Order: sequence, then C-alpha cells, then structure tokens
Amino acid sequence: MSIPEIQPQQALDRQRRSAVLIDVREAHERVLGMAEGALGIAMGELIAAAAEHLPDTTVEVLLICQSGVRSLRTAEALRAQGFANVASVAGGTQRWIAESLPMVKPLGGIDADDIDADDIDADFAERYSRHLRLPQVGLEGQRKLESARVLMVGAGGLGSPAAYYLAAAGVGILRIADDDVVDRSNLQRQILHTDARIGTAKVDSAAIALSALNPRTRIEAIAERVSSANVEDLLDGVDIVIDGADNFPARYLLNDACVKLGKPLVYGAVHRFEGQASVFDAGRRRGEAPCYRCLFPEPPPPEAAPNCAEAGVLGVLPGVIGLIQATEAIKLILGIGDPLIGRLLQFDALSMRFRETRLQVDPDCAICASGKAFPGYVDYAVFCAGE
Repeated sequence: MSIPEIQPQQALDRQRRSAVLIDVREAHERVLGMAEGALGIAMGELIAAAAEHLPDTTVEVLLICQSGVRSLRTAEALRAQGFANVASVAGGTQRWIAESLPMVKPLGGIDADDIDADDIDADFAERYSRHLRLPQVGLEGQRKLESARVLMVGAGGLGSPAAYYLAAAGVGILRIADDDVVDRSNLQRQILHTDARIGTAKVDSAAIALSALNPRTRIEAIAERVSSANVEDLLDGVDIVIDGADNFPARYLLNDACVKLGKPLVYGAVHRFEGQASVFDAGRRRGEAPCYRCLFPEPPPPEAAPNCAEAGVLGVLPGVIGLIQATEAIKLILGIGDPLIGRLLQFDALSMRFRETRLQVDPDCAICASGKAFPGYVDYAVFCAGE
C-alpha cells in the first residue's frame, strides 16, 4: 500500500483539526522557517524514537520536508513501525511557501534564545539560505562568517575573485589594502573593476563592486601599499590575512608579520599559466606548521621572477587561485575541512592538472623556528633585490 501524498492546503486544514504535522528536515534547514503548527523533528531522530515522539500509533501523522522526498521515506519507516494513518505533504516546504501558506520561526529544534532577530531577517535568510542548509555551516557558521574580519592585501588579479566570494559568503568586514589605481590592462583578469572606473583607486573600485554585491559586508578601503611601517596596523584586529600581492617584498613582509602576530596567512601566486596556493600558520603553531620562509628562505633573483606586467598571465588563472584562497579562508573561519597547512597546491592551466607538495617546518627558519625571538622587519625591497 503506497503512502498517500496530500497537498499543502489539505495538510494545513487537517493539522488545524487534529492531525500532527511534523517537519522532518534538519535543524539547520528549519532555521529558515517552517510550516505553521508543525513540530520540528529530524528524520533520523523521528525514525529512531517514533514511540517517544508519537506514543499513539493511531494518530494522524502528516510529514513535510523540503521537497517531499524525505517525508515519503519517513512515512514508509513509520508505517513499518505500526503507524497506519501517515501521509506526506507533496512538494514539501517549497510548495507550502509557493502557495503562501503560513510560516513561523524560530523553529523547533533550535532554542529561541540562541537566535537574534537581526540574524534571521528576510535578507539574511534568503541571501544565505544555501549556507544555512549545510550542516557544516548552518546558523552558527554563518554567524562566524558575519563576525569575521579578513585583510586582503591587493585588489588585483588574486584579490578580485577572493574578495568577491568572501563578500558573497557573508564575511563581516573585508579590509582591503592597495595603493594602485585601475588601469585598462587590469580588466583582463581583475574582475572587481570596470572600464568606467579606470583611473579610480582600486580599493574604492573594489568597495563599489563588493557593496553592490552584499551590502551586509563592510568594506574598509585602505589606499596604501603594505610596508614595515603600516603592516601591524593593517593586521590589527583581523582574523585572517590573504596575500594577493604581486611582489616578493610584500610576501616576505606579510609572512613575517603574520608569524609575529599569530595570524594565518593564505598565500597565492600566479605566473603565466601556473599558480600555487598554501596556508601558512606558523605564528599559531610554532614548530608544527611551516611559514613562507620555510619554503623560500631567500627570494629568487629579480630576473627569475618577473611580475605579471613583465611576463604576462592567462586572465582566468588568478580566478582559479583566488577562489582557492577564498575557500581556504572560509574553511579557517568555520573551522571545517583540512586547510592547506603544510601543503603547497600547484596548478598548471595548460595541462589542467593540480599537484600537491608536502611542506616541512625548517627548524632553523629565521622567522618561525621554535624559541626564536622575532628578529625585526628588514628592508624587504633590498632583501628581495639581493643587494
């Protein structure tokens, strides 16, 4: 005997008479809202303890999920346990909403005291709905993103995609440092900027684009080049630093400052058709995680490492690496997954291949060796010029 499927309006009418309506989605899904009058009991929990939640096997039980699939499966499991009067709501919560039937929140399975009204306003719920449905993110994770502060050094090829996706994800504050202005040659890869904003400071152009994408993210535009004099001010109060610079002096400076101040550094670099990314977290994990200098104790000679203006770069390449950087930053904020700590991910666009290299801590590293005092900042321009 097949499980009967009923329309949402029928379910509402029956629920208002005497039937028990149960939303079998997970708690992180129900935070977006659920059918008025429904109980929130996740599918697995309900099947495992049906008698506890429904002591009367003769009661009429109506089950609703997101689209109607899980509710059917749950109904079949309940019928096997002796519940004869079970039905599934066709189309689930999606159709319930489409038919403008009443919804409520906060929801069953989530303590109302744990939810601030501002966190689940209509914009928040709709904008981040796909995150809120992920058990690894949910409301708690989205709050972490919204309270996070990220420093993006560079609003160019790497900074453009990384900043776009961090803003879209809901990072609360993006501090962007870059002293350059938009040039027509940037537009082939620096997607934050437009032809109409040529000549505009890159940080101002970035603020326009990112605020238009997500006005909930606050942009701190700093039209300065990172230097020994301002690096600690730039890092002040941030949780994560993303290296979107295109020069070795900035990379070594950011590494040294992040080690000193205990900030994770999300590294990325591109050259012609190849790119690489890693996460350096030696400042918080001395002796366990390498820093940039463990990989490159000394910079290559200038003639061996031309920048994009000199060597050229495939326009889409910074997009790939920048997205990897954004992904790593989001994972670090949420505390999920396996970040690229101690691993260098290399990408060859021409062969469409990724290669991973394990990185080791250098016990004699000039910056992050265990027990070693910070030696101070150097003249990085001179250091990288090999003079």
